[in-house]
Amino acid sequence: MLKVLIITYYWPPAGGPGVQRWLKFVKYLRDFDIEPIVYCPQNPSYPLLDDTLEKDIPKDITILKKPIFEPYRFAEVFSKSASTTISKGIIVNEEKQSLIQKLLLYIRGNFFIPDARKFWVRSSVKYLDQYLQTKPIDILITTGPPHSVHLIGKELKKKIGLPWLADFRDPWTTIGYHKKLKLSKRAAAKHKKLESAVLNAADRLLVTSYTTAKEFKTLTNKPISVITNGYDEYNYSEVELDKNFTISHIGSLLSGRNPIQLWQALYDLTIEDEDFAKFFKLQLIGATSPEVLESLQAIGLLMFIEDKGYVSHQEALKLQKSSQVLLLIEIDSKETECIIPGKLFEYMVSKRPILAIGPKNADIRSIIMETETGSFFEYDSYNLIKEQLKKYFDLYQNQKLSTKPVGLEKYSRKSLTQNLAQVLKQMI
Repeated sequence: MLKVLIITYYWPPAGGPGVQRWLKFVKYLRDFDIEPIVYCPQNPSYPLLDDTLEKDIPKDITILKKPIFEPYRFAEVFSKSASTTISKGIIVNEEKQSLIQKLLLYIRGNFFIPDARKFWVRSSVKYLDQYLQTKPIDILITTGPPHSVHLIGKELKKKIGLPWLADFRDPWTTIGYHKKLKLSKRAAAKHKKLESAVLNAADRLLVTSYTTAKEFKTLTNKPISVITNGYDEYNYSEVELDKNFTISHIGSLLSGRNPIQLWQALYDLTIEDEDFAKFFKLQLIGATSPEVLESLQAIGLLMFIEDKGYVSHQEALKLQKSSQVLLLIEIDSKETECIIPGKLFEYMVSKRPILAIGPKNADIRSIIMETETGSFFEYDSYNLIKEQLKKYFDLYQNQKLSTKPVGLEKYSRKSLTQNLAQVLKQMI
């Protein structure tokens, strides 16, 4: 049986989307004759926790842990809220940042390169080098962000010479928040240098979108495989549809995910249609940027909002299954065209229509169209968005609002793990 060592920062009890990709791969790898060994931090500072994810960990796999130094704990001395917000990836627009927020961002971008988990690299390399002397493996796997995890792989590759697969759940220097880190020219150049070193030292690269694969092909000649995120099968047949016309967004609503045209269309429909105003509810599940809440209040939607905050993954799945429409919003920029959030696939399998808004050439657009699971609009499409909302509401009133997805099987976590297994076996 093939043995692989997976080095990851995120592992249960971590919550949020970052943990689920490799948790689900590990859950199914043995079905394809691959034995996973996981290495993760012993004392991490996770911004989100979700104990329910621990049930997906195979009971008798080897999990290695070593302590990590977390600078975010020291940042909390200055401002716990600012530190926690930044660690969640929520960065408010510069004109609204406090002096403490600006300082923390500057320090994060210019002193912690590639990220604040860089201090885990040296001790991890030393520990894993010693471990692998007596417990050999076949393939080394690193997954980022945080991209400092890839530096562990780079050093182990240099020392031991094992085949190394570097998995990028998100891009490195072209991710949307990268430009908000107040990088000096020197810091920006160092990020680029480290990115190039990782891309060209790894034996194979794994990415979650075709746009990222296209980007990386301009930076390296190493083979690149695309394996998206996906969905697991859950039996929530007992979950009933909300009697309200509930439009739900699950996950973080960052400052850049603020589609004013959508909010305006929703407000206008509440003014123009008494029934819409009576039954409409906007449900926010997850962390929401203060700027988004300010926009919703300014437009007049606050009375229609139910803000649930962060909930467990299991609870989020139930809430999306009971919603009438699921909202998917991506930041309107060139850098986010490649982002395919894991929740998209869970949205699709819930059989609730998706209303997606994002940049013109977003990868999510083609997936939604291909699977017939909803509709996609650009940010400035007020009239089109409003018309689609009317159609959904009419179907809701006639109890006919649902989707009939096609071709979802290839996005199941088990099917995707089979694809991963094929990639890994090609590396030996």
